[in-house]
Amino acid sequence: MIDLIGDIHGHADKLEELLLKLDYKKRKGVYSHPNRKVLFVGDYIDRGPKIRETLAIVKSMVKNDNAIALMGNHEYNALCFHFQETEGGHLRKHLIKNIIQHYETLKQFQNKQEEYEAYLEWFKTLPLYYETDIFRAVHACWDNNNIEYLKKTLVNDRLTDDLIHQSVRKGTKLNEAIEETLKGKEMKMPKGLSFADKDKTIRSEIRIKWWEDPSKMTYKSISVLPIEELPEQSIKLSDLKSLNFYHSNDKKVFFGHYWLKGQPSIYKDNICCLDYSVAKQGKLVAYRLNEENILDNKNFVYV
Repeated sequence: MIDLIGDIHGHADKLEELLLKLDYKKRKGVYSHPNRKVLFVGDYIDRGPKIRETLAIVKSMVKNDNAIALMGNHEYNALCFHFQETEGGHLRKHLIKNIIQHYETLKQFQNKQEEYEAYLEWFKTLPLYYETDIFRAVHACWDNNNIEYLKKTLVNDRLTDDLIHQSVRKGTKLNEAIEETLKGKEMKMPKGLSFADKDKTIRSEIRIKWWEDPSKMTYKSISVLPIEELPEQSIKLSDLKSLNFYHSNDKKVFFGHYWLKGQPSIYKDNICCLDYSVAKQGKLVAYRLNEENILDNKNFVYV
């Protein structure tokens, strides 16, 4: 009896509207349901107008055992943006594009440094994935090899300070596992092609559908987002880091991250993305999971 909710990005009003639509009631300042629980898939901060309010709602629900909250890439990025390197600087460089990504969060915590640092400590308590006998949840990508590695490496499925410092070292297994788990799998576009993403950053790599067999896909069909520049030609498999993908007989898996548009719908019987771009005039989406073996579009609830 789980309600899985996608990326919120500081849109507390939409979150409260969605919780009410899901029949959660606010009692003593905390949202709860008599027989259901929420699972948030991450990305509570950045972009939106009510980041502190969003965090307060989510954290209070977790504290009262009314919700489970996973870490998103924005929470991970915030930790790395805050953590200092031993030789100076920060784990996440204070480049203009990174500052802009965190700007709304930093601005809304102005003159509230202790409160902000308390939330950073809370971010470290957030697991990177969640699994039951019936379903799985993760912020961006469930790769079985990555998850098995993280199960052996993390502490109670969570990052420690030491692991955060280790995680930014490019080329390491930890860096790769966290990057793909929290940010998804990517591959290079054909030579000479690029596109501007939602933040107008020029990119030559695309986020790919990690639940599709890449040997049967084209550049255009494997991209999560529709990109006109991509050709309908078979993928150069050597451009992929690995050829493993999430199979149709694996457990139901829920995730956010991908800034989808339009009407919420499942990708496959066991594949469900919950991010429909609430921070870009889209929808805040939940999937109401009961006991169904096959995911059903009728179970989407959104505002």
